[in-house]
Amino acid sequence: MHTRIKICGIKHLDDALKAIEYGADAIGLIFVEKSPRFVSLTDARVIAESLPPFVTVVGLFMDAAEETIREALKVVPINLLQFHGDEPPAFCEQFGLPYIKVLRMRENVNVVAFAQEHPNASGILLDTYSKGGAGGGTGQTFDWSMIPDHVPLPLILAGGLNPDNVAAAVEKVKPYAVDVSSGVESEPTIKDHNKIEQFIKEVQRIG
Repeated sequence: MHTRIKICGIKHLDDALKAIEYGADAIGLIFVEKSPRFVSLTDARVIAESLPPFVTVVGLFMDAAEETIREALKVVPINLLQFHGDEPPAFCEQFGLPYIKVLRMRENVNVVAFAQEHPNASGILLDTYSKGGAGGGTGQTFDWSMIPDHVPLPLILAGGLNPDNVAAAVEKVKPYAVDVSSGVESEPTIKDHNKIEQFIKEVQRIG
C-alpha cells in the first residue's frame, strides 16, 4: 500500500494544483489565525472548489470554537477535519465528518494510549512538539524511534519532513501518510513547486 501524501499550509490555488499534478493525495488548509499559513474562508473556498476529483481537502483547526468550525464548513467543501489542539473526542466527532487528531511528540508521550482515547478518529498525526506552536510548520523533526511499532489507528507522520529526509522517514516509520508544510517552502509560507515535486518523488520512490 503506497504512502499517502498531504501538502499542508496551502494559501494559493496554483500551489494546490501543482501539488495535485505531482501526485499529492490531500491538501491542508489552515484556519488558525495566529498561524502564518492561515487562509481566509474566501480563498479556501476558491482553492477547494477548484480541485479535481479524489483529492482530500483537510481543514486544520486548533482549539477553535464550535461556531467557527461550523461556519467554515458552510463556506468551504472540507472532506476531513484535523484537530491540532486539546479538543476532546466528543468535540471532534460532532461535525459529521471524519477527523484526524494531532499528537505533538515530547518525552513520555504514549502514542498507543492517545490513539485509544480517540477510537473513532480516522488517524493520528504525529508532529514535533513546540511550546505554543500554531498548527505545526516548525520545520523541526522529532525522534522517530519514539513511535511504537503497533498503533491501533493509521499514522500520519509530520514534523520537519523535507525532500532530503522523507525517504528515510518512510523507510523507518512506515506511516500511512506523510504531511509536509515548511519543508516544501522556499521561504516561510511561500511554497516551492520544485521542492513539492521532489518531496513527492522521494515518497513514491520508497513506497
